[in-house]
Amino acid sequence: MDIKTLENIDINLASISKINEVDFENLTFGNTFTDHMLICDYENGVWQKPVIQPYAPFTIDPSAKVFHYGQAIFEGMKAYKDERDDVWLFRPDQNFERFNKSATRMAMPEVPEDVFMGGLKRLLEIEKNWVKKGNGNSLYIRPFMIATGKGVVAAPAVFYRFMIILSPAKSYYSGEVKVLIAEHFSRAANGGIGAAKAAGNYSAQFYPTKLANEKGYQQIIWTDDATHTKLEEAGTMNVFFRINDTLYTAPTSERILDGITRKSIIELAKRENINVDVRPVLVDELIDAAKNGTLKEIFGAGTAAVINPIVGFSYKEDYFELPKIEKSFALDLKEKLTNIQYKVAEDTFGWTVKI
Repeated sequence: MDIKTLENIDINLASISKINEVDFENLTFGNTFTDHMLICDYENGVWQKPVIQPYAPFTIDPSAKVFHYGQAIFEGMKAYKDERDDVWLFRPDQNFERFNKSATRMAMPEVPEDVFMGGLKRLLEIEKNWVKKGNGNSLYIRPFMIATGKGVVAAPAVFYRFMIILSPAKSYYSGEVKVLIAEHFSRAANGGIGAAKAAGNYSAQFYPTKLANEKGYQQIIWTDDATHTKLEEAGTMNVFFRINDTLYTAPTSERILDGITRKSIIELAKRENINVDVRPVLVDELIDAAKNGTLKEIFGAGTAAVINPIVGFSYKEDYFELPKIEKSFALDLKEKLTNIQYKVAEDTFGWTVKI
């Protein structure tokens, strides 16, 4: 796809850049932000002229609906720089489409393509120096929208703010990940907002994850809300299970996010002649595979880590360690996917978009 440059935009540049103050070799994920941000307000049924301005706090009414009724959505994307200093995005059309699906589900206005995509392009052109070359380096992109309309009446707002902020990132690595399979808590329910990237989906995970952390586990594999027999997501990531030489992953639904990394892994695995079975995966099925030795790998898939291998899981006080294997699907698929993102390998899918 070709991203059109947004011309109808105000640009106010920072007088001094803080880029020289940043230690790009020692970044904490999501804590450092670039010099500028994009803002576009929705007022009286109309999107206003976007503005790129210096990154800074802004004031908001204490009665804004985002505080009281949780109208807030976001996306997670990355920009990469190749060896020729060109900046690339990975499947940005998918983020744009999913963002507006989330907006619709949360009774929020859809963001126009020229504002989302064209505004992002202008912002990245300004902040190009913040995208560092080298495998593992990227610029994390956080588009989000909040309800700024005031009043504590339980109804959708009429004023909203769309923003994009940027954060330089190193390779995301959280060490060995052990997970706890949920027996009581659920990430989302049928008819709910699990398929939207709504802020409340993530805050609701914090308490059960805290309980898992206290038991020595880094994340939870969520199960379905009705029976707790079906495996759904791992923490904030989609999850894959390798039984023998087949990859299994749950289908997307009202409860499961349509992950862009997830769908890319499925397509890439099929290209590599790896068997992929998209269907509900049962807890009992996983336990049986772990006991009989056919369970080879479990890994999470998402924007931040791309692929995060899981070394073991616990269910009803029983812990199962995964075997050490020579030919890991997870590591192989991660390498192939990141090679496409960094333009090291040919993009036969047409996923990458040049800024």
